[in-house]
Amino acid sequence: MKLFKLIIFILIVFFKTETLFSENNLFNVNNIQVEKKDKISNKALADKAIKKGFNQLLDKILLKKDTDLFSNLSFSSIKELVVFYQIGKIPDKENSEQLVNFNITFDKDKIHNLFFKTGVLYSKISDKELYVLPILFKSNEVNVFNNNFFYEKWNEIYKTDLIEFVLPLENIESIKIINEQKSNPINLKVEKLFKEYSVKNLALILIEDSARNKEKVYIKTRIQGKNISKSLEFKRENLDTNKFYEKIVYETKKELIDLVKSENLIDVRTPSFLNIRLSVNKKSNLVILNSRIKTIDSIENIFVQDFNKNFMSLRIKYLGKLEKLINDLRKENINLKLINEKWVIKTL
Repeated sequence: MKLFKLIIFILIVFFKTETLFSENNLFNVNNIQVEKKDKISNKALADKAIKKGFNQLLDKILLKKDTDLFSNLSFSSIKELVVFYQIGKIPDKENSEQLVNFNITFDKDKIHNLFFKTGVLYSKISDKELYVLPILFKSNEVNVFNNNFFYEKWNEIYKTDLIEFVLPLENIESIKIINEQKSNPINLKVEKLFKEYSVKNLALILIEDSARNKEKVYIKTRIQGKNISKSLEFKRENLDTNKFYEKIVYETKKELIDLVKSENLIDVRTPSFLNIRLSVNKKSNLVILNSRIKTIDSIENIFVQDFNKNFMSLRIKYLGKLEKLINDLRKENINLKLINEKWVIKTL
């Protein structure tokens, strides 16, 4: 009788094991502002918002090089990707020009199918914090925390919700390390300058201003534990110093976002499977696990393979890297460990 009750309980909890689990908002685009002009219909207004929202979605989850692949996608095809949308208050006739807010949710299955057909990988950034230190080399001087436009203005230029750029506080030890390497700054070690943030995503930006028509920026990063370096070149194009510096910040931040995206890519064409074991000595474990997993976008499905009164064997279908899955689970207070060559999952 107890086993029968357990079977019924499992069937209820995992009734939708063949469906997509995630309730994450990765495919939501909120606060899309569209101007309500005189004589424009609500339908035309919504269509405009959907088109704008789709472009914002692509900017959010695709690498720069891939966004143009969908520039010729018809509006009818874009509209089919929409699950639903919400609209704010429509302006009254007395106020013919006003901004209207839209929130649009795109269908994950249909987006996946679109990316599957085109072979495009998309990004789900799990850790949005990026600790960044821009250093200015000008007139044979090294400017770190003082007299440094880039350090002072970094978070005032090109604000975005994709990445939270965190600037470290002034540190005497960091200044000493930088001055010791000022003749060859490319050899600076990112981890040495961010000792207290060693497990975070890190970026060191070296900006050279030699008063030439072209200036170089060198990027050294460690993202998801991987060291990535890149050099950029910027033309002044008759810009004054402040405008030129603003251009450097804007383009460099976009490049950093792309680097973070590149280390969080998901390929819908190659899902992975993982067999895990869950203790079911307490029914709440199963309920809690199921509710938390729903928030994890990288998990496609979870299947019940076998069970008894002590444990349950599950099979997870997920997208992306195993390390990313483990990190996503950890953020939901779910522990996944390899014990005696078997993956064991536990809610904390």
